[in-house]
Amino acid sequence: MVEKTFGEMKDLKVGKYVLIEDFPCRVVNIQTSAPGKHGHAKMRVEAIGVFDDVKRIMMKPSDGSIEIPIIERKTGQITTVVGKNATIMDMESFENFEIEIPDEFVSDATAGKEVEYMEAMGKRRITRVRK
Repeated sequence: MVEKTFGEMKDLKVGKYVLIEDFPCRVVNIQTSAPGKHGHAKMRVEAIGVFDDVKRIMMKPSDGSIEIPIIERKTGQITTVVGKNATIMDMESFENFEIEIPDEFVSDATAGKEVEYMEAMGKRRITRVRK
């Protein structure tokens, strides 16, 4: 399974995904400096980790290469809930796995409900609980 692809800094936009320090992150801010006398324009990218919500910053020339994570959005069904952990069955592969329920979904997550989750680089996170 391909987990990442490559691109250029100048193609990044707010809301897109990028790998910073081998963590998939969503870009929230981009600043570009003017090119210098002997160099290229520099880009400062601020991004928030998809799975850990940590802010990360990357600085590179605008023509520098970047790694872009392949993020898959999938659906599953909650089979059991124990505290803040749930067992999810993937709706396509019928694989069962355990995942932590984010704080904003704890009250809505009950057995039998469908969830949407994202998966990248061997990690998963619930993004929505369907009502």
